[in-house]
Amino acid sequence: MQQRPGLKNLYKVMEADAETICKRVNLRGLAGKTVLISGASGLVGACLLSCIKKLNAGPKTGIKAIALVHRHPPNYFLKQFKDKNIKIIRGDLSSHEFCAALPKADVIIHAAGYAQPGLFMKDTAKTLKINTLGTFFLMERLLPKGKFLFISSSEVYTGLRLKKNYSENDIGAVNTNHPRAAYIEGKKCGEVICYSYFYKGAAARSVRLGHVYGPGTKSGDSRVMPALIEKAFFGKLELLDSGKATRCYCYIADAVEMIWQVLLYGKEPLYNVGGESSISIAGLAKLIGKELKVPVLIPKTSRSVAGAPENVRLNIARIKNEFGKRDFVSLKDGLARTISWYNELLESRKFSVKN
Repeated sequence: MQQRPGLKNLYKVMEADAETICKRVNLRGLAGKTVLISGASGLVGACLLSCIKKLNAGPKTGIKAIALVHRHPPNYFLKQFKDKNIKIIRGDLSSHEFCAALPKADVIIHAAGYAQPGLFMKDTAKTLKINTLGTFFLMERLLPKGKFLFISSSEVYTGLRLKKNYSENDIGAVNTNHPRAAYIEGKKCGEVICYSYFYKGAAARSVRLGHVYGPGTKSGDSRVMPALIEKAFFGKLELLDSGKATRCYCYIADAVEMIWQVLLYGKEPLYNVGGESSISIAGLAKLIGKELKVPVLIPKTSRSVAGAPENVRLNIARIKNEFGKRDFVSLKDGLARTISWYNELLESRKFSVKN
């Protein structure tokens, strides 16, 4: 059988990030544990699994991973994580019957929840259920003295008056008919569920994740950076609006490093997790266009994408002070790695169509 080009390089990019994370975080406490990750085929989930696979390559680790996915995962994901210590299970987290049949785990990371606006606005009921019922159901699978982490979102700050950055003590307010209300309120409720268990003594915490990007993103992802990169690969980069809104981006390896720290060693119930590279959407488009040598078309309009926040910048002082996080992958380097990932991903897809 002919070897599919690109797949080895795809794996190498993810494995390099996992190696960096494993060097920066003491993950020895995971040895011999069972770790359950929902949303495992997503950007964050795949990076977490890559870390577990890397750790298991060492001596006396024996971490068992349960990777929960909702839809059929990409072929590269199935090949990358075809491993005796990783069990991939497909099912619906809003179903108590499905969740009750799952094995119990020492560590649970609930990273599912339709992070793409196109998905969470399309099926609002499912979005709410995954973040609320799913959180309760997964909490039932946590072993005594286990650790639970809920992946929330910076979207919870939507509706706040514009300020320099948002801290964990801030919270937004939107009406129930807001286009993103199901996602925003679902994430808030998931945080409350975790806090209710934390208050009773459980090791349950939440992280409000900012705009994370990097290798592991699926083709067709509608979030800003991957959508722009994929458009550029097809020859033209055209924005939907003027691109004045700013975003602060965090490379996936930095984000997952902080996620592991919070899960294993966090003292607080809630942390912001984000980056330090702030840029407007128009500015990002121009960087991508320059890198891939394609034209960038920015309409002269005041309209914006439905419900999208104008400014998203997180105050990450809490996590930086507690864990001494200082080194972040620059936007230039992170963007180059992400573009390289997409190049390999699209090449492997072309090969599968031809064969």
